[in-house]
This record gives sequence, structure tokens and C-alpha cells, in this order.
Amino acid sequence: MRAYGIKVLTFFSHYSVKMHFKLDIAYFSGHSGYMEILFLGVGEACDERCPNTSLHIVTGKGSRFLLDCGFTTPHRYFAYCADANELDCVWISHFHGDHFFGIPLLLLRFWEMGRGKSLFVAGPSGVKEKVEAAMELAYPAFMPRLQYDVDFLEIEPGTEWHVNGADWRTAENIHSERSLALRIDDGEHSLFYSGDGRFTRETLSLAKGCDLAVHEAFWLKKEVVNHGNIVSCLEFADKAAVKHLAVVHVQRNCRRDERNEILQLMRSSPVSA
Repeated sequence: MRAYGIKVLTFFSHYSVKMHFKLDIAYFSGHSGYMEILFLGVGEACDERCPNTSLHIVTGKGSRFLLDCGFTTPHRYFAYCADANELDCVWISHFHGDHFFGIPLLLLRFWEMGRGKSLFVAGPSGVKEKVEAAMELAYPAFMPRLQYDVDFLEIEPGTEWHVNGADWRTAENIHSERSLALRIDDGEHSLFYSGDGRFTRETLSLAKGCDLAVHEAFWLKKEVVNHGNIVSCLEFADKAAVKHLAVVHVQRNCRRDERNEILQLMRSSPVSA
């Protein structure tokens, strides 16, 4: 597969980006030929301007996935989607608040809207216990009142799951909390999402040849143990031969103070970033 078109539409007032990748492949009857990626947020945990990093995905086959659901995500999601039954699955990369503390509100709002369709919640081992504990803290005794089923999937490295017409595989990053990168293949398109953390040999292998890699980078060049930086992300994308790279989760002061250097570095990169 070779990506030949990219359309980017930026909503500055909401700090969201909508990207479409169209591939020169044979489309199945009824398929749009697009994978749609809506960036509900691109910020780190303490960012007052950009909401927490979260992606809404519509595959070429029409499945809808939410990748990470932090503090700010539900409000951004429901500003975009008014259909309680539309979302098929939520992915939680790891159990830091800016990546999963929005789950209780998401589940509550679906209940309020009358959702009847089962919802998959996928993540590392322990995802069921973590989500149920968060729900109990936020809205005690409310989980049994949901009128829809919540089905939990533990998608660990070395396993592959078929979720709503797409294949999901994971690999482990280097982060202070165990964090899994995710690759989604829908038969026409492929997306890699790092979650948080520095890349590893396993995540590099997972990302090989994908259409879009979305990777966190906390600093421009500074090396820290548990996060990537923009320079290393560009090297990662080049080594993995990804077609496009989106960098997210940049430290808020770095993004402001080093913006020009960041843009210059990305424009000079051989990777479409």
C-alpha cells in the first residue's frame, strides 16, 4: 500500500486536527477508501491549552475506535459525536490519569444517552479491574446500572485480536507506568499509536511500514528515561519506514518556546511529519 493523498483540517479553537489518508488500493464495495483520524487532543497531562492526547478513528470499514480517554477526552468526544451507539471500542494504553481517567464520564454519558450496544474496552492486563475501580470512585455503585454491556479485552504483546473488522497488535514501550503501543490494521490501512514512552525494538517492529505513526515526544532533544523526544521520533519513523508521522504529547513550554525549531526540524526531515 502507498499513501498518495493527505488532507489536514485544523480546528484551532478546539486544538483538534482531522486527517484523511486515501490509499491507491482496490476498495471493497461500500468502503470509502479512507481511514479518518480525528485528534481530540494532542497535549500532555498538565497542558492548559491542548486537551489530553486522544484519537478517534474511523476505519475504512466503518468501525469506530477511541484511543485513550484522559481527563479532557469525554467533553471533546461528545462535542464531536452525538450518537450514543456509534463507538465500538476504547483503547487504554496505560493507567495514567491523562490516558484513562475520562472513562467513568464516558460510560456515564453513554448511560444517560440510552446506549444499548455493547462497548469493548481494551488495554493491558488489569484493564477491567482498573476501569471498574475508577468507576467506583467516580460514581459509586453505578457500574451495575449501565443498560449496556462493557466487555473487557486484554491485548498483550504476542497476541492478536480481531476487533470490529480490524486486527489489533501491541508492543511495550519504556515508561514509568507499563504502557503498550498499538497497531491497527483494517485490511486497507494501518495506524500505529505509541501511547506514552520511549520506543523499543519491539515497538519499532510493530510500526514497520504503517500509513501513520502517532508518537509521543515530551521534549525536542532532551533525553529523559520515560519519554521520547522529537529527534528520536523522527529517527523512529525513518527506521520503521512509516509513510506519515504525527508527534503528540509535547511538553507545553517546549512547544511554545521551541516552536520554530520544531517546525524547521520536521520540515527538513525525510519523513512526512
